Amino acid sequence: MAQKFDPITLEILWRRLISIVDEADASVARTAFSSLLRDAHDYTCIFTDAKGRLLAQGTFCTPGQAGAMTLGVKKWVNMLPIEEYRPGDIFITNDPWLLAGHLNDACVMSPIFYRDRVVGFTACVFHHSDIGGRVSSDNHDVYEDGLFIPPLKLYEAGVPNEAILELIRWNVRTPEQVIGDIRSQIAANHICSQKIVEMMEDIGLDNLDDLADEILDRTEKSMREAIEQIPDGTYHHEGVVEGAGGREDIKIRVTVEVKGSDIVVDLDGSSPEVDWGGNVVYNFTYAYVFMALKSMLDPEMPNNEGCSRPITLRAPQGSVVNCRFPAAVAARLQVGHFMTEMIYQALAPAMPKRIIACSGGTPAWMNVFYGRRHDGKKFHSVLIRGGGMGASYLQDGRSCVIFPANGANTPCEIFESETPLIMEKRELLCDSGGAGKSRGGLGREVVFRVPDDGYAPSSPTAIGIQGGRFKHPAQGVFGGKPGSKAKFLINGVPQDPAALNFANPGDVITFHNPGGGGYGDPLEREPEAVHKDVIHGYVSIERAKEDYGVVIDPATLELDLEATQRLRASKNSREKP
Repeated sequence: MAQKFDPITLEILWRRLISIVDEADASVARTAFSSLLRDAHDYTCIFTDAKGRLLAQGTFCTPGQAGAMTLGVKKWVNMLPIEEYRPGDIFITNDPWLLAGHLNDACVMSPIFYRDRVVGFTACVFHHSDIGGRVSSDNHDVYEDGLFIPPLKLYEAGVPNEAILELIRWNVRTPEQVIGDIRSQIAANHICSQKIVEMMEDIGLDNLDDLADEILDRTEKSMREAIEQIPDGTYHHEGVVEGAGGREDIKIRVTVEVKGSDIVVDLDGSSPEVDWGGNVVYNFTYAYVFMALKSMLDPEMPNNEGCSRPITLRAPQGSVVNCRFPAAVAARLQVGHFMTEMIYQALAPAMPKRIIACSGGTPAWMNVFYGRRHDGKKFHSVLIRGGGMGASYLQDGRSCVIFPANGANTPCEIFESETPLIMEKRELLCDSGGAGKSRGGLGREVVFRVPDDGYAPSSPTAIGIQGGRFKHPAQGVFGGKPGSKAKFLINGVPQDPAALNFANPGDVITFHNPGGGGYGDPLEREPEAVHKDVIHGYVSIERAKEDYGVVIDPATLELDLEATQRLRASKNSREKP
C-alpha cells in the first residue's frame, strides 16, 4: 500500500526538500568561478524522483532553465534503464533541444542512490560564460554557436572521463573558468544527493515514490482549482518581436483555450524559424508559457511537475517557437522571453488585475566582453542586465529588473576586476518608464570606457550583444503608455546589436536599457505621486505636464493642484469623441 502523509508532516517534508535544493544552490555561489554564476545567479538546481518527475527546484532558479528541465531531465534520465545506473555516475550535456535551449546552458546530472537503489536524480544547469563558437546573435546555425556536448557520462562509477574534460578545455576561451564551473555543478549535485539520503534516513523512507505522488497530486489539484477561476473561453493575441539588427519582425500568434481546469496554449501561425540566433526550442518556449500562467494563477504554489499537468502547449515544428536542429539558438532569449508577455496580453481581458504591462527587461540583456589584457592574458566576462518592469494594477513597475528571467546585476567592482574596461556610469534614465495610473519601471544608462593608458587591452575588445526593444518599446496596457527604447552606441554612434562589435583603446561604449510600459490612464495617477517622481528625477517637469496633466513650478518644484485640475479637465474633454 502507498504510504500516506498527514498535512503537517507533508508540509515539513516539502519545506525540507526546498531547503535541500537551496543548500545545493548556495554552494554554487561559494564555489563557482564565473561572476555570471556567483553574482548574476544564472543557474538552476533541481531534483526529481526515480521516474524523472520534477519534485523540487531552488527558490532562486531561472524560470527558463527550470521549466525546460521539467521536460528535459525526465526524458534524459529515462534514456537508460534504471538498473544501468551506478553510484558515482555523473552525466553532462548541453543539447539545446533536450534541455534549456542554447549551448551555454550545460547540465550536469547525477543519480541519487539509497540502499543500492536509485531513488531520484539531481541536476544542475549553469549558463557557462563561454562555450566557444562565435559570440553573436547573427549566427546562422548551431555549429557557429559553440561546442555541442551530447548526453555523455562525465564520471563512471566515480572515475572521471578525462577525454571529455580535455575536449571541453580545448574548445573554450577560458578553460580554467569553464572546468571550474563544471566542478561546481558536480559539488552542488553531491550536496543535494547527500542531503536527500540524510532526510530519508531521518524519517525512515525506503524511497521517494509515495512522497512524490502525494506532493505532485496535491499540487495538480491546487493548480486546477486556480485555473477554474478563469472564465471558460478562447483568448487570442498576436504580438511582434523585432528581428535582431534590423532583420524582419517575428510574429507570435497565441491562442489560449480555457476549459474547466485545463488550459491549452496554441502557437500555430507564429513565424517560421529564422536565419539568426533567435530561434527557440520547444522546452524553452514551454518554460515561459508555464511561467506566465503560474505567476498569474498562484505564484506561491510549489514548483514541480504537478502544476504543469493541466497545461498543454502546441507549437508547430519548424516555427521560431519550436525550431529544428541545426537552427542557431544562441540568442533564444531574444524571442523566448516574450512568451510570458504574449500570454499576459492574451489573458488580459479575462484577468486584468493579474497581468502586468510589457517590460523593458524583456528580453534580458546579455553582454559578452572578451579580448586580451595589456600583458596578453585573455579575459572574458558576461553581464546580464534588465530594464524597467511593466506596471501592474496595484503598483509601479520596478526599475532595472530582468524579467521574466530571474537574474541579478553584476556589481561594477566585479566586472572591473575581470576585465580591463572601466564602468564610468550606471544611472536611471529619466522619463524612460511608460506613463500610466501605475508608472512603468525605469530603464538605465550604462557607460563603459576602454582604457588607453598602460593598461589598455593588447587587442580590440569584442562585444557580443543579446537584447531587444531597439525598435519596438515595451507597450502599456489599459491606456498606459510605452516605455523608452534601447540604444547601443560606441563613441556616440549607433551600432548593430546583432553583430560582433569591437572597441579600441579610448572608445566609449554606451547602453540604454529600455523602460517598462505603464498600466492605466496616466490622467488617473495621483498628482502627488507624479510630483514625487519629479522630485526623485524619475519624470521630468515637461513630461509630467504632457503625459500626466500635472503642473509643477520649475523654480520651486511645488505642485500646483489648481492648474493640474484645469489641465486634466481640458485633456479629458479633448480626448472624448
